[in-house]
Amino acid sequence: MPEGKGHCACSITSLTLLVSLTRVTLDILQELDPPQPAHWRHHLLLLYKKGVYLSHTRGKMLFWVLGLLILCGFLWTRKGKLKIEDITDKYIFITGCDSGFGNLAARTFDKKGFHVIAACLTESGSTALKAETSERLCTVLLDVTDPENVKRTAQWVKNQVGEKGLWGLINNAGVPGVLAPTDWLTLEDYREPIEVNLFGLISVTLNMLPLVKKAQGRVINVSSVGGRLAIVGGGYTPSKYAVEGFNDSLRRDMKAFGVHVSCIEPGLFKTNLADPVKVIEKKLAIWEQLSPDIKQQYGEGYIEKSLDKLKGNKSYVNMDLSPVVECMDHALTSLFPKTHYAAGKDAKIFWIPLSHMPAVLQDFLLLKQKAELANPKAV
Repeated sequence: MPEGKGHCACSITSLTLLVSLTRVTLDILQELDPPQPAHWRHHLLLLYKKGVYLSHTRGKMLFWVLGLLILCGFLWTRKGKLKIEDITDKYIFITGCDSGFGNLAARTFDKKGFHVIAACLTESGSTALKAETSERLCTVLLDVTDPENVKRTAQWVKNQVGEKGLWGLINNAGVPGVLAPTDWLTLEDYREPIEVNLFGLISVTLNMLPLVKKAQGRVINVSSVGGRLAIVGGGYTPSKYAVEGFNDSLRRDMKAFGVHVSCIEPGLFKTNLADPVKVIEKKLAIWEQLSPDIKQQYGEGYIEKSLDKLKGNKSYVNMDLSPVVECMDHALTSLFPKTHYAAGKDAKIFWIPLSHMPAVLQDFLLLKQKAELANPKAV
């Protein structure tokens, strides 16, 4: 091979090797450090700024939401404290004033300056109440289960209030009836509490309603936690469940007339109607008339066991009746009365929350309060 040609071939070969080596080197560098777009740092910076902005925006939103909630809470509390004026010109009618909530309410509202018309079932109850109150308060004998008595009383009240109408109607009269297991009872055992607690309340309301509408006043129905939760057997619970339904429909029907309707749901309070001695006496009277089969199922010591359970639940019973009257007072005098009032620590902490729980949890907790049967499968 000529010398010139050999030198040229060697040069070409060296150049080819150099190019190949350069390509391999570039490939290796690309694997180790892939090329990035020229603006990648710009994108990262934008994303960081956006994240900071969103975080800052969310922080501001949470701050404003928290401030709004605090303001709403303040306004809600303030709203509940706004009261009506000129209560000394207003008439209120209260049923069941012989004792208990009604008696305390009549005395309390008389001291506040209302013109109180207190309906009592007995002459002795009426006389005792008059002796403890001012001349403004007047009483009337009323049996809410007697339709004619209710009509006459409504006409008498109309003459008393004149053109001012009736600012407040408080349906408080009620009886517990027989509190006993359902299979111990007859239809007659259900009749008394339903007649008094439901039909009596409806009768008084319908007869007094024109006077309340004239004053654009208030109707306050005293129900019970037993209207939200079936704690015991007997007619008391069905009557209170029905009161809740009547109260809700009445409230919606009366909105157009400017009449506010409220429902008070007391827990367990120590009153004459809830006297445990009377409750046990009624149970014993029914026990004596039960069939041998039922007595065998429940066992001879069942009532004693029930009494022991009742003694263990004394912590539930509210001794002070004033929380119920305070609810009545707010419903009567607040510019913005509530639709429902829970009265008593047991109602607020236990009974009302439990009424919203699943049935399986209600059954479990309530059945633990009942005495154990001796032989439920006996026939």
